[in-house]
Amino acid sequence: MGVVRAIADEADAGRWAHLRGLFEEIFGAPREGASFVEASAPGRVEVAGNHVDHQGGRVISAAIGERTWGLAAENGLGRIRAVMEGFGTDEVDLSDPSWAAPHPVEALSSAAMVRGMAALFEARGGAVRGFDIVTCSDVPPGCGLSSSAAFEVMLGAALEGLFGPGPFAVSAVDAGAPAGDSAASGDVALDAAAVALAAVECEQRYFGKPCGAQDQLACACGGVVTIDFAPKVPVVEPMTLDAAAEGYRIVLIDSRQDHSLHQDEFAAIPADMRMVANLLGVPRLGDAPVDTLLARLQRVRTELGDRRAMRALHYYDEVARVNAQRAALAAGDFGLFLREVRLSGASSAQFLQNVSLREPGSEARQPAMVIQSLAAHLLGERGAWRIHGGGFGGSVLAFVPCAEADGFMGAMDGLLGYDACREVTLGASGVRAERLP
Repeated sequence: MGVVRAIADEADAGRWAHLRGLFEEIFGAPREGASFVEASAPGRVEVAGNHVDHQGGRVISAAIGERTWGLAAENGLGRIRAVMEGFGTDEVDLSDPSWAAPHPVEALSSAAMVRGMAALFEARGGAVRGFDIVTCSDVPPGCGLSSSAAFEVMLGAALEGLFGPGPFAVSAVDAGAPAGDSAASGDVALDAAAVALAAVECEQRYFGKPCGAQDQLACACGGVVTIDFAPKVPVVEPMTLDAAAEGYRIVLIDSRQDHSLHQDEFAAIPADMRMVANLLGVPRLGDAPVDTLLARLQRVRTELGDRRAMRALHYYDEVARVNAQRAALAAGDFGLFLREVRLSGASSAQFLQNVSLREPGSEARQPAMVIQSLAAHLLGERGAWRIHGGGFGGSVLAFVPCAEADGFMGAMDGLLGYDACREVTLGASGVRAERLP
């Protein structure tokens, strides 16, 4: 099989060496004629656009340095065996006639993602055979960095590497590479959008979370991007966001409240917005102008209630903020960008209402709201902060002046009583896979 490929980044090389050792410890050496496939995908941060992707809105999102990693090889056994370091083992029996159907008992589990990505690869024209995979991840679960999306996208890349060219492939010509380069190097030419959209369906149908497509597209495409969800196929456009050049560091503050434990409250947001859209006569809020909502606001309030009305208003104003932030960055006005970040955080807390839980007794514990209060106290208008991702726990995203960042993180950790802060860098590469010789 040869040795793990030599790569410049020692941390990556160590990760692959670790996974190879784990693979051979659990499964033994790959069977004769089988090759390893390495696959990885980054986590992501949502820079702008809170809960608008599922309604045809626009977001700014960015891949981060933390990644999910997988090492796979065919096993000839007619089974998928997945070992996820720290998360147990899953198995899918491909001889079971119902293997490709969603299994409700697996909802919200890694087993659902393994089954779903394999089933969707085959449903889109691929041919799945038995394989083994070991995985590990730097992306922490439950704090809004899209650990599940990174895992799904990584699985899609591994499937394409094992059984392609298939539905997640893009030709070398389409990818802009000279013919033969990809095959010669072992790099798998991936259609990032195809992998991402399959992962969205996996999350919705198999995992059971009514998500939009932001997380998977950001993890698959990498870099810093604007994603426009108005068209049937979302449009992804690269953009530039260099916080360090503007004198800022980007900090995520973990609330230690696992947002994945509150799927019902998360699911209520797209459901509420969809109810308002349907009352307006459209499938998504983005399919009607804000004036239509305002003209029917009294009916929305009477028939659907004030919270749904406020969530709809948040949608329209949040999309406008994303457009303003993109324009501010293009114009070099970072101060205006930060102002819009602060307004987004306020709108999510006050109108979208996804910062604190709403279940009985939850008023006694509001860690994400406390973090935003502390960020406001420590930074004032010198920086910016907002709830990150789906909300109801997870993390708060903060832009902190470089000269204050160490003090800010030390103060925040001390006030919260645990190591809450992690600095993130934006613009990491997207999903990738390589077939080893």
